Amino acid sequence: MMAQVFGRKDIRAFISGFFGAASVIVTFRDRVATVATVDGVSMQPSLNPDERYVSDVVLLSRWSVQSYEVQRGDIVSLVR
Repeated sequence: MMAQVFGRKDIRAFISGFFGAASVIVTFRDRVATVATVDGVSMQPSLNPDERYVSDVVLLSRWSVQSYEVQRGDIVSLVR
């Protein structure tokens, strides 16, 4: 047996697994948290404290916003 050819069952299993994983990832990013980069000097000195151009990576917690756990001093990111 040289190489086994993928059958319809294999392709169907791959597609269902792919869309299942994609839906879990999208739901996680929409409801729990997502990763974003902060570029430029707009958030200095809290983020990007150096004078040079550097990007910081932050974790945006959507869970805190949805459960109204935002406190004074927290950084809030708005997307339009």
